[in-house]
Amino acid sequence: MFRDEAKLKVKAGDGGDGWVSFRREACVPRGGPDGGDGGKGGDLVLLADENYNTLYHLIHQPRFVAQSGERGSQRNCSGKMGRDMVVHVPVGTLIRDVDKNVLLKDLSRNGDRIVVCKGGRGGKGNQHFATSTNQAPRNSVPGGKGEERTIRLELKMIADVGLVGLPNAGKSTLISRISAARPKVANYPFTTIVPNLGIIRGKDYRDIVVADLPGIIEGAHEGKGLGDRFLKHVERTRVIVHLVDVSPEALQPPSQAYATIRKELESYSPVLAGKPEIVAATKMDATGAKKGAAALKKKVKKIVEISAVTGDGLKELVRELFRATAPGDGVE
Repeated sequence: MFRDEAKLKVKAGDGGDGWVSFRREACVPRGGPDGGDGGKGGDLVLLADENYNTLYHLIHQPRFVAQSGERGSQRNCSGKMGRDMVVHVPVGTLIRDVDKNVLLKDLSRNGDRIVVCKGGRGGKGNQHFATSTNQAPRNSVPGGKGEERTIRLELKMIADVGLVGLPNAGKSTLISRISAARPKVANYPFTTIVPNLGIIRGKDYRDIVVADLPGIIEGAHEGKGLGDRFLKHVERTRVIVHLVDVSPEALQPPSQAYATIRKELESYSPVLAGKPEIVAATKMDATGAKKGAAALKKKVKKIVEISAVTGDGLKELVRELFRATAPGDGVE
């Protein structure tokens, strides 16, 4: 199940208490203090892991606590340090402090990590308090408390290409034809309710990742439909592929459909609207689609005419994707 948001309470381990004891051995008449220090508490760490693509595994355990350090013991023995707790999250996860309303870190690369809560320091044993005038100290320092906070995780998927368009524009069918992804495909709007990722293998051993997003409707930036919630996943893409249904059965005329999506992108984020765009006229296999494509060309200078059913135009589209996402091009 796909989840791209989660709220967690996290706490680092407490430090172990310092110990009070005195050396007592045969033939050592004046044994001094030998209370050991407490161990440091474990840190709470978040680690970006490419093996995860959703936050679903975290929602059933809303609280994570690292191990506390052990208390010190006699003979100047320090307590064992608490183990760090490492929580794995998908690459592209943003970490926010809920109470302070600040972004702590963007884990945008595999292996990125952040210590969100530091473990408490270990307490001092009475060995540290011996002086010439206080040779038998009976005081020690308790361990420090581990940090605790509430965090919100927000996943923004990492993809090179984002597919956008009105519902039923053919996004799921397209990604199933150009990659190994197998999203749900049906002849009704809002078939896709969660983002899907597909990988296109290139002949030059370069791959590009394509994200298929739920359909956007007019007013999405105001909270209508599903599109506004998932538009954030397009923000990291380098190129947008705008799919426009040019068949007579389309939800809107091609020019109007194109204008609707552009308006929603611009209302959501000027940065998102400014990304490089490839416009694809879909369902060219339908009777009357040529007329719709001609009308769209009056609105857009360059379009790629495709049919995911017959495969026409798909090779040209894939070439355009590799060209647009070549190293040094596009928007990072």
